Amino acid sequence: MSDKDDNIKSVVNVSKYLFERKLVSGKAGNVSARFNDNGMDVIAITPTMRSLGKVKEEEIILVDIDGNNLTKGTPSSEIYLHLAIYKEKDDIGAIVHTHSPFATGFAFSNKRIKRLEGFGEIISPYLAEIDYEKPGSNELAVKSAEALKNEDVLILKNHGVISTGKNIEEACSLAEFVEDIAKTQFISHTLNLSDSF
Repeated sequence: MSDKDDNIKSVVNVSKYLFERKLVSGKAGNVSARFNDNGMDVIAITPTMRSLGKVKEEEIILVDIDGNNLTKGTPSSEIYLHLAIYKEKDDIGAIVHTHSPFATGFAFSNKRIKRLEGFGEIISPYLAEIDYEKPGSNELAVKSAEALKNEDVLILKNHGVISTGKNIEEACSLAEFVEDIAKTQFISHTLNLSDSF
């Protein structure tokens, strides 16, 4: 199996896993992986307006690093977000964008998610975040790429979460971890509101 086939299969498997774990729902979220094809960076990304729970290998779109389509179909509306991040971070091989409920709940609030032990060195106390920009916009792509220069995860205010990794499994694991720590902190905040226990 070629790198292309491996990456397409991985994008599909992770997409379905994220859907089953309820880190995405409906037609929200997108997943991509970068691989080298004869010296050229190629991005395998989920298609637009397709549930990650139902995406098939033949529906995965391949584009070059400048967004030129190498296959049929239309890539995710967040394609330029992914490309901007890949251009900024040449050490990553995958990006996962989720709307996981607890982490996204924080994104819609004035609370921040603490960076807990369990996924890399703690350099800053909170996960990085940026103010709201319209989904699919160039502004969102540019601001996200800039904010992720020295980060592996980013909270998009009033939107969702971006997780990156050296490979797609690492990016997926980080998305899961972020949702779990958001859930833990939500429970902690809730319990601390009451002294009745």
